[in-house]
Amino acid sequence: MEFLSGNSVWVYLFIFFGKIIEVTFATLRIVLINRGERTKGSFVALIEVLLWLFITGTVLVGFQQYPLKAIVFSVAFAIGNWLGSWIESKIALGLSEIKVITSEDPTCLLKTLREHDLAVTVLLAEGKDGHRFMLEIFLKRARINETIKLINGCIDHCMITLSDVKVLKGGYIRK
Repeated sequence: MEFLSGNSVWVYLFIFFGKIIEVTFATLRIVLINRGERTKGSFVALIEVLLWLFITGTVLVGFQQYPLKAIVFSVAFAIGNWLGSWIESKIALGLSEIKVITSEDPTCLLKTLREHDLAVTVLLAEGKDGHRFMLEIFLKRARINETIKLINGCIDHCMITLSDVKVLKGGYIRK
């Protein structure tokens, strides 16, 4: 491991790519644990901490003599955060709720959403300008973009909101 205390280009590449991977794992760990995937999150944490120890140790050994190590470490940290959040958005773990509020008749939208195996609850609501329909759609996060396209294809004027949710009991969606 003496190699890691040097100043070769390989040390800087190890710091750079190792830190990106480590921070990406940290981002995924946080998401997994927040989504209730404790076992997977703990496994990812094990890898994350091992990487952190080797990478941080490499930077701390001689960073006063070689300050570029700290700069490479910092840049890789920022890139790792971006990459981790991008990967998480592609994996799209968890559940969300889309609410649609409209004054238009939602019959076409209801039919379309249900044909696509989406659970929809319709409520009558009262808005500033009169009666409205409020549709609540609970779905896996991976289906959000597809569902918003379906909504926009059926209803022109509506308000759409999106929230992350945790289901405590019942419902149409299963883990």
